[in-house]
Amino acid sequence: MSFRATVESMSKIMDDMGITELDLERQFLFGVYRKHIHLSKQQAVAVSATPSADNNISKIDTANKTSGYALKSPMVGVVYLAPEPGAETFVKVGATVKAGDTVALVEAMKTFNPIKSDKDGTVKEILVSDGAAVEFDQPLIVIE
Repeated sequence: MSFRATVESMSKIMDDMGITELDLERQFLFGVYRKHIHLSKQQAVAVSATPSADNNISKIDTANKTSGYALKSPMVGVVYLAPEPGAETFVKVGATVKAGDTVALVEAMKTFNPIKSDKDGTVKEILVSDGAAVEFDQPLIVIE
């Protein structure tokens, strides 16, 4: 199988499994020639920003017409929706949140950073899954 076919195959598997990052390395002729590739995909979410005093919030309109404010990740890391494995999640769809409530954790450099709601409202949609890699400014939760 060619390297290109391998990458295309892995890209399809990434889409099917929801994986956003993958490192691939292939070695030829006993290490004389190497090919290395880092695949990174972002999850598709339609976001339209509106002016706001707070950079962590933007107006969002997703494919299923949910509208509200998207609470965004302030950093690159891994998002956790519960305080520890097996525990109850911080929030669920339909839950009422107040400004200052912790709605998730983002682990970056072995530090767990609480993500707090900036607005009072109701959780309309959770856009990430527990343990998923997130990018800076990626929408995490929609609050209306």
